[in-house]
Amino acid sequence: MTVAPTTGPGTAGAIAWDHIEKGSDLVIAAGGDGTINETAEGMIGSHVPLAILPGGTANVLAMELKLGKRMSLVAERLNQCPARRISMGHLTCGSDISRHFLLMAGIGLDAHIVHHVHLGLKAKTGKFAYWVAGWSLFGRRLAQMDVEVDGHEYPTCSFALISKVRNYGGDFEIAREVTLLDDSFEVLLFQGRTTIPYVRYFLGMIGKGLKGVRGVSVVRGRNVKLRQHDDRPVWVQIDGELAGRLPAEISIVPDALTLLVPQSYGSNTIRL
Repeated sequence: MTVAPTTGPGTAGAIAWDHIEKGSDLVIAAGGDGTINETAEGMIGSHVPLAILPGGTANVLAMELKLGKRMSLVAERLNQCPARRISMGHLTCGSDISRHFLLMAGIGLDAHIVHHVHLGLKAKTGKFAYWVAGWSLFGRRLAQMDVEVDGHEYPTCSFALISKVRNYGGDFEIAREVTLLDDSFEVLLFQGRTTIPYVRYFLGMIGKGLKGVRGVSVVRGRNVKLRQHDDRPVWVQIDGELAGRLPAEISIVPDALTLLVPQSYGSNTIRL
């Protein structure tokens, strides 16, 4: 086994591909969702399996797979996780950004929070820094966007979540009927000129879910096009990392990656 530490942001993918080229038959990524995203980016097109050991602020992927948070315990369970081929999301953003993601893309409100989170506070307090950045927006006017899902136009909204997982931020479930094993996204579109309606959305999120909640559209799709509604910039994040600004297009890439997944994952999820 070879241990290869990253040397900075954006290096994990190249390290993974280099080891695959040299004959590695398994890549294990230890770190947060950003590190795992970078590693997966370097493995697309290969059939070498990716396994994860959770670290970072939230590690949504580990929570989604119900692997737990302790690296040592997760490592002991890896031999119980069969290899599964999964699809990934692909983002083109502006004229020069082309990236893949495992988990989700967030456009609008949550990407604005990611953009404004205080990095020093994040280093000291973890997820609390995101709550601080979120509450700082309470009552403010939000940038708006126009969204098209598989050719169908939807009402102007201020937050779009395009997800392949149920877990969000490590603590909540927003999408409720999707798994990594699906070849489509669950798309949630939230209307609101200010953050005030998001109090109602939050209550729905921690309750029975957001289907049927006024101001929220929940649909399935494989291709999503987004553009800003006016001259206010709208930010995009993928897998918890800022990726750019609208306009953007997001699509499913089938059969993109081999991932070690617990045998029970997805068995209790109802999919449309």
